[in-house]
Amino acid sequence: MAELHDPRDPALSTAAALDAAAGALLTVWEAARERTTSRVSGAQLRAVMVVEQHDGINLRRLASRLDMLLSSASRLCDRLVAAGMLEREPGRLDRREIALHLTPEARRLLTELREDRREQLARILSGMTAQGREALLHGMREFDETARRQEAESAPVEPVPVRPEGFDGDEAILPAPRDWSDGSPVARTA
Repeated sequence: MAELHDPRDPALSTAAALDAAAGALLTVWEAARERTTSRVSGAQLRAVMVVEQHDGINLRRLASRLDMLLSSASRLCDRLVAAGMLEREPGRLDRREIALHLTPEARRLLTELREDRREQLARILSGMTAQGREALLHGMREFDETARRQEAESAPVEPVPVRPEGFDGDEAILPAPRDWSDGSPVARTA
């Protein structure tokens, strides 16, 4: 196993060792994806998994989570709708916004994928000691919790549009600048 030994940065050393050791896990993941997802590409599978985690997600948020352009995410969703993997419906709060949902076919695909992965993992885990399996599970759970916490902390806060009473949409509304020391409005000088 290739390790980076850097006594000044044990996290970097551990990261290098984990990167090398994770190869077998990634091989199991990729092999299962190839066996069960011949109907969708890797990008489409990622999109399906995001929609599964965030049922009713809109296209803009999906594009952000996939780190792709809105137009690319839209074409990706078009292909998933045509393949019978996604359904679109008008948003509950804003009818112009489209909410994305998985179809039963997409749920079957994900179930098949996970069953295949679990069978392969169980085969490998059966060759490990009970202590090794327990340590791996404990470490992976802590890794997952930390990754989720860091993702939540770094996620941008999406502004909630507020339409002031009496606003007709034809004029720009700019809030008065504030002197943040006491919260009072400050006169604009140009």
